[in-house]
Amino acid sequence: MLEETKLIAIKKELITFATLVEGMIEGSIVGLKSKDEDLLQKIITRDEPRCNDFDITLEERCIAMIAQHQPAAKSLRTILMMLKIIHTLERMGDHAVTLCESALYLIKRPQVKPLIDTPKMAETVIEMLREGIYSFINEKSALAQEVCEMDNIVDRLRDQIFEELIDFMKKDPATIERSLHLMKIASNLERVADLTTNISEDIIYMVKGKVIKHHKDQLE
Repeated sequence: MLEETKLIAIKKELITFATLVEGMIEGSIVGLKSKDEDLLQKIITRDEPRCNDFDITLEERCIAMIAQHQPAAKSLRTILMMLKIIHTLERMGDHAVTLCESALYLIKRPQVKPLIDTPKMAETVIEMLREGIYSFINEKSALAQEVCEMDNIVDRLRDQIFEELIDFMKKDPATIERSLHLMKIASNLERVADLTTNISEDIIYMVKGKVIKHHKDQLE
């Protein structure tokens, strides 16, 4: 009973951590669109340290649970899965900081093109992350599978953004540096989507014992 209570407590903290990371990603795009330098700086100076604290604290709590209770079977798999999600969220936080750094560069310069596809991409990535964490907490393998399939939407948006920006750079070399920062933003959003997909694949394995890594096209 004590073990289950501690697991629930860590899961709640995991949700708080994921919510922080979601806010960092969303804030980076809001800051870019609204040219809000203060918001972007706060994500870097305030939220990233909080991210690192979550990573360290939750890892310690998971390791302590293993040491103290020596969980077996499902409880052990759950704790190991939480450890992986914790470290993945910390990496996502790093990507959010990179998003902010590119946004800080871009907001001080004229726009290359209207920001339409990048916010759409960010919305999809945030939805993937939110539903991926929900699918883990509630052991919803079908939802985790939907998250994996959403990665295709992100990939298509990234490709579309890249194609448009390459065209801009060819026509006007003065846009190259700004375009590269926009491409960097798209690449980092795509990387967060990939990390979320990896989590979702592991959730499907945890719940159903079905391995789907490396062949997402075979999802049923």
